[in-house]
Amino acid sequence: MLTYLGQRQVPFDARFDGTVIGGLSALSYDAGRQLYYVVSDDRSRKNPARFYTVQLSVSDGGITNVAFTATHPFLDPSGRPFPPLAAEATPPVVPPDPEGIAFDPGRQRLYWSSEGERRTAGPVLLDPWVRAAALDGAYLGQFALPANLAMSAQRTGPRRNKTLEGLTLTPDGQSLFAAMEDPGYNDGPLRDGGQPVLTRITKFDVASGAPTAQYAYPMEPPPPPADVNGVSDLVALSDTTFLVIERSAAPAPTVRIYRAEIGAATDVLASPSLRNGPVTPMSKTLAVDLSATPGLSPLDNVEGITLGPKLPDGRQSVVLVSDNNFSPSQVTQFLLLAM
Repeated sequence: MLTYLGQRQVPFDARFDGTVIGGLSALSYDAGRQLYYVVSDDRSRKNPARFYTVQLSVSDGGITNVAFTATHPFLDPSGRPFPPLAAEATPPVVPPDPEGIAFDPGRQRLYWSSEGERRTAGPVLLDPWVRAAALDGAYLGQFALPANLAMSAQRTGPRRNKTLEGLTLTPDGQSLFAAMEDPGYNDGPLRDGGQPVLTRITKFDVASGAPTAQYAYPMEPPPPPADVNGVSDLVALSDTTFLVIERSAAPAPTVRIYRAEIGAATDVLASPSLRNGPVTPMSKTLAVDLSATPGLSPLDNVEGITLGPKLPDGRQSVVLVSDNNFSPSQVTQFLLLAM
């Protein structure tokens, strides 16, 4: 279903407009402007939490050029960029952890997700969120989260750094889906022997900003000797069908893309736990295992997926981006696939 065509890398510690390029965790394609909005998960440590606009030259032969064209900080409701973490301040200053981004062509705006923060010493808590932003990063509003995604100092709700990792808008522009990276405390362990574990994908109504449904997504067990697997992003093919990235990082990246369907999945929006009763999860089939794709080297921590332009031969392009964690031992790469 998916064919690898090629990749292009960005040098470690590359700079653009006074910022360090790295931590690229999600991307979304703007067909009208022929560019990509790419979010960095820099929690205002190196530069304020931000996104980039990037132009990619893609063809049946791969990616021939990557050009960063602009960067914008995400702004808070008062119109200011987010400052770095100051956990000991009163009250604590807690920046977002940007992980997902989706462009809305009809409304000409962006949606972005943050994983929030959960530190039980203190405690320091920031709920995950999904917000709307103008194309210059200005705050335009926030979606309402279901209660089962609220942070807690107790062993309930989402785990730290395992929350809203993926974000996608349906082609009709009516629904936004946000995927949890891993199960919350109420929903089971991060790994369960050789069995799949269940995480949550939440559906929001874009017009009202309210959550309207939620589904259990069955995630593969981590390949040995990796400790954990995780959903890193998803892209909607329709209002019920998605491409979903599952990836584990250690000791070498394992990256698989699945075609997932809501089908007869149980709506678990009102369920505080996925262990309370029988749950029918979404169904899925493997679209491609990038870890076993000939000629794909290197392969790093792939965290973002979007549908790009149609290729000259008529196939649909699928573009991925990797998060180098601002580490010289990892790679920032854009990868091109054809569907």
